Amino acid sequence: LLQEKRMTSEMKETIQRIQTHENVDGVMLINNEGIPLETTMDHDTTVQYGGLVSQLSNKAQSIVKEMDQRNELTCLRVQSSKHELLIAPDDTYILIVLQNGNKDEKK
Repeated sequence: LLQEKRMTSEMKETIQRIQTHENVDGVMLINNEGIPLETTMDHDTTVQYGGLVSQLSNKAQSIVKEMDQRNELTCLRVQSSKHELLIAPDDTYILIVLQNGNKDEKK
């Protein structure tokens, strides 16, 4: 239990640190089913991204494994004209960083 609390504290600190980077609009930590665990964004946005990104991440992981059984997905980057998503899947969690796609535009 103490280790879980420390882990949660460390996760929160890491998420807050990432959030302070320029062009970062939000940071979300979800489980592999897309359920939000920690977020710097509003609940509805987090639920929407969580559900969609978990599906995308699971599909990308299976593609990488199908191409080479000894390989694994470590990071996925999705860019659009408005945003950039940095997705870091793990065995238990998926870290999602939403960035402003226009680097010149200030928040």
